[in-house]
Amino acid sequence: MGSIKVDLDVMLAKRHMSLKELSERVGVTVPNLSILKTGKAKAIRFSTLAAICRELDCQPADLLRYVPGEGEEAAAPGSAGPSVRKE
Repeated sequence: MGSIKVDLDVMLAKRHMSLKELSERVGVTVPNLSILKTGKAKAIRFSTLAAICRELDCQPADLLRYVPGEGEEAAAPGSAGPSVRKE
């Protein structure tokens, strides 16, 4: 099974912003942002993701990426990947 990797540290470095400054701008504690940054978070609210993207002037894909697990192949760039069934 693949995993989601968080590149928050990369975007913070590109924007020359500290975790503390981002925390103050988005209203999320430094410890919670640190959990996200280190990849230990199990979930993120869309409102939090939107606030982070707003302050870092980026898209969610700049912060999150899928890494295939052993034996998995990544979807080709531009492909939709597996379909999602709507019920």
